[in-house]
Amino acid sequence: MKPALAFRQPHYPSSWQALPNGEIIKKAIEQELAPWWPKFFGYHLIKVGALSSEIDIPDCTINHQINISSKSDLVDVVGDIDDLPLQEHSVDVCLLSHALEFSLDPHHVVREANRVLIPNGYLVITGFNPFSLAGLNRFTPHRNQQSPWNEHFFTPMRVKDWLHLMGFEILADQRCLPTNFIGKMSDNVVATSWRKFAGNYLTSFGSVYVIVAKKRVLPLTPIKPKWKIRTEFSPVKVPTMRVHKKTFRHKKQ
Repeated sequence: MKPALAFRQPHYPSSWQALPNGEIIKKAIEQELAPWWPKFFGYHLIKVGALSSEIDIPDCTINHQINISSKSDLVDVVGDIDDLPLQEHSVDVCLLSHALEFSLDPHHVVREANRVLIPNGYLVITGFNPFSLAGLNRFTPHRNQQSPWNEHFFTPMRVKDWLHLMGFEILADQRCLPTNFIGKMSDNVVATSWRKFAGNYLTSFGSVYVIVAKKRVLPLTPIKPKWKIRTEFSPVKVPTMRVHKKTFRHKKQ
């Protein structure tokens, strides 16, 4: 497996406005996740990172929602995304919105989310898809030095491999926004037709991916064997010939 460590300290944006068409990306993510929030149950939900903190969660049955970030106006708990100040198995749902590509060690960020999640808890991850029009900007000379194109994008398949290794069950892997995010996104006939065509026939090439996973923990219950071990062979003790001889002589006399 290729290393996921970044070669330099990534520049984590403080809000969606710091990203190209950030508000449009935020609304698209909220639209993709809207059907999922009523399905989550529990007591505690955490939004990890400044971008996750700004995601609106309507119709969610979990009332206690905590924003964790090192820099954000909406922060409830100040902490690093790769070192969450929470106890093990204490959270029901964890949201990581565009946190992996702006992290120094994204694999460790996923492990931290796995640590704080309870068994059968839910993990929601969003990010930029490198196999899309937005991902192609990373190979453009005058754009690969700009944020977010200068960061490390991870394919949804690789992220799902990490989750599988940690015992997660993938419930959804969705794509949205088949665009390059360059300039202002227009609503003319051509742009609308392209988005409709890409949404119907080029679903895997959406510029933003949304993954919903459930943490599975198998209980280690001992199973009693149906077969029984044979008893050890114990030979019957027989009197020695010396005893027989003594007895015979005694009777003869």
